Amino acid sequence: MYAIVKTGGKQYKVSEGTTFTVEKLEGEPNTVIELTEVLMVQDDDRIRVGAPRVTGVKVVTHIVEQGKGPKIDAITFKPKKNERKRYGHRQLLTTLRVQSIDVTSPTAD
Repeated sequence: MYAIVKTGGKQYKVSEGTTFTVEKLEGEPNTVIELTEVLMVQDDDRIRVGAPRVTGVKVVTHIVEQGKGPKIDAITFKPKKNERKRYGHRQLLTTLRVQSIDVTSPTAD
């Protein structure tokens, strides 16, 4: 069984027991988070696709850790103007582990 969930503007394919990293979600480690924006679910030999999401399905996860991604360095430079600007960014990330995919009579939205 697997599902496609949407969080932070991105889509992830998840199944029970998998670990995946998303953009920051509020909570401490071991906090349970229910992802209800499920776009597709496959169980047994049936695939249910939502329009835009499948109702009656939720993915139960818990937070493994809160962290930061790799640093992205960038430089802005304009020749002959003596203008140089250096900046960086580190995205805040949350690592989630899927406990279960709960399917209760899903239908397309």
